[in-house]
Amino acid sequence: MRFSSYTHQGLAAWGAITDAGVIPLSARHPDMPSLREVIEHGALPRLTDMAAALSPEIALADITFQIPIPKPEKILCVGVNFPDRNAEYKDGQENPPYMSLFPRFARSFTGHGQPLIRPPESPQLDYEGEVTIVIGKGGRRIAETDALGHIAALTLCNEGTIRDWVRHAKFNVTQGKNWDRSGSIGPWIVPFTDEAQLADIALQTQVNGEVRQSDRTSRMTFGFRQIIAYISTFTTLVPGDVIVCGTPTGAGARFDPPIWLKPGDVVEVEADGIGILRNTIADEVL
Repeated sequence: MRFSSYTHQGLAAWGAITDAGVIPLSARHPDMPSLREVIEHGALPRLTDMAAALSPEIALADITFQIPIPKPEKILCVGVNFPDRNAEYKDGQENPPYMSLFPRFARSFTGHGQPLIRPPESPQLDYEGEVTIVIGKGGRRIAETDALGHIAALTLCNEGTIRDWVRHAKFNVTQGKNWDRSGSIGPWIVPFTDEAQLADIALQTQVNGEVRQSDRTSRMTFGFRQIIAYISTFTTLVPGDVIVCGTPTGAGARFDPPIWLKPGDVVEVEADGIGILRNTIADEVL
């Protein structure tokens, strides 16, 4: 089952997504006004059973997808987490001992089917397709052996980046990663029940139908267990936290000359068992 946050007739809601349409669920659960509260209540298994017995009531064309978890406490991103991506950096370090991390703000993302926004300050809008996990069970100093038990759901991210702004400072990339609506998360969350959903799945990014990024999660430098254990060492993870787990090589910045996203482009991020996150590109309206 797949669960999405969306707006319908001007109202925010959440529900189950099927190929035939939307099964609205939020009105049935006023104690859980968003999927964040659903996660906090550990209600995904129960709602999966409930939705299986219901029929769609809303056409997919009549909703506007939002990022699945509204206003998460934390959105943390893992940088340079595939071997070929690491090889792009000419620093002689084949296997970094620790993962690179940076934060993103919820406002920097938009939902499936919405345009990524290119700001007037820079034309260097780039794409990064990534598998993303949603924390269900919070904790601090979580052991790797227990880490997967803290995942509630999976989703996808296009971790859109303004490339020249990530190079403004000596050590951080935050300002290039947080332009309003420059990235996307979605289309939905898929409940996590088994390690096979993550262990070795294909991840691919296409731009206008051309494959630009392609790899498998089994090749990640830092696996999902390591990511959760490491992050939870220095900060308490809470239900609804979002962790974006790294992108393969092949971003537009790595072409010669670079190929930046422009209005009219269509970017699709796809992963086995999760779905396809699709966005267009538009210039910011001032």
